[in-house]
Amino acid sequence: MKIAAIIAEYNPLHNGHLYQLNTLRETVGADFIIVVMSGDFMQRGEPAIIDKYARCRIALECGADAVFELPVYFSLASAEYFAQGAVSLLDKLGVIDVLHFGSECGDLGLLCECADIIADESDDYKQTLNHHLKAGKSFPFARNEAVKAVSPLTSKEIDAVFSSPNNILALEYIKALKQRKSPVTPLTLKRKGSDFHADMLSNDQFASANAIRKSLLDPDKDALSDLTGHVPNACLETLRDNPLLFPNDFSQILLYKLLQTADLHDGFAHFYDVGTELSNVIESNIINFSSLEAFTHLCKSKNLTYTRTCRALMHVLLNMTQEHANSLKQNDYCQYARLVGFRSKNGQSEVLSRIGKNTAIPIITSPSKGLRDLTGNALLSLKADIHAANIYEGVKSQKMTHMSPLNELTREIIRLPQK
Repeated sequence: MKIAAIIAEYNPLHNGHLYQLNTLRETVGADFIIVVMSGDFMQRGEPAIIDKYARCRIALECGADAVFELPVYFSLASAEYFAQGAVSLLDKLGVIDVLHFGSECGDLGLLCECADIIADESDDYKQTLNHHLKAGKSFPFARNEAVKAVSPLTSKEIDAVFSSPNNILALEYIKALKQRKSPVTPLTLKRKGSDFHADMLSNDQFASANAIRKSLLDPDKDALSDLTGHVPNACLETLRDNPLLFPNDFSQILLYKLLQTADLHDGFAHFYDVGTELSNVIESNIINFSSLEAFTHLCKSKNLTYTRTCRALMHVLLNMTQEHANSLKQNDYCQYARLVGFRSKNGQSEVLSRIGKNTAIPIITSPSKGLRDLTGNALLSLKADIHAANIYEGVKSQKMTHMSPLNELTREIIRLPQK
């Protein structure tokens, strides 16, 4: 039996994702596919366009066998800690054979070569990295230059690898597996269709998730009709039937949180990935707050990217602290695996049964029971997940005034029959 895993956001699930799921079945020969999926907040510091339960159902309808939630302290993190968190969860399940991920280059050998450099951190690498960081350069730029300083690859080859988002995540997945000495085998699939950053729907069937979200945000277009052929039918129907959330929908609640927190003795510095410099910038710009996106642009700088700044603001909104983030990292990242949904035959799941016999961490099927049973870092992580979900639901109910917010403690696992 071959069990494959995917780490995903599915924000939303599009034809490129469906291609990956089908490739795992038809080419890789996976008997079961496990997905570790971000909850209601994404790695770029944005809310999911539809909630995690809706996205889980789409994933199951498109070929996944089980979906676990990536805790918010890792789903809302840099590529490195996003990958470390997700890989730690998969590795601790004890049954995964293959981790399958997309990349722009599609060259596993090249990715492994670059991943070895950033994992090993030679003295020359660290010296060059620190030199550029002290000069005020962003971390992505500094790391790119550090790799050039020690790699036999050409500058053009390195730039191509490190300038592409899926390549960077692929490097972090490989690095995390290497550092854990995990038995899980990495396997990459060359990305098809539009560039990751493309913000216009392409003429072919492989549009980027970014372009799909931009299309849905445009009030002057019949966006759902435009998406026909770009996303699976299961996704199209879900987008039609569910309220859609965008970053600026969280503007009012973020402003309230910023105003409430500004008078604390250390401002915002104690929140995850904020620090003194960004805290001072946030405080000085609160008076000019108009929307989440506009405020993020006000606060970003040459060494703090838009994405990093947006994540930091989400950390403030969700009350995520640096102390808790450090504690989770120092204690081997994910401490539990929360099941969001699965496919079963006669009420039973063969792959979940196998996980139950091999897992090194608790499988959470009921958040209320998890609150009673978990302790320490695991408990603080689960509380953060529940708080994030309730914030998301609260904003959704405010936007859709006819809807009452759903309580995360009473949400049921998605169950679909085995195909």
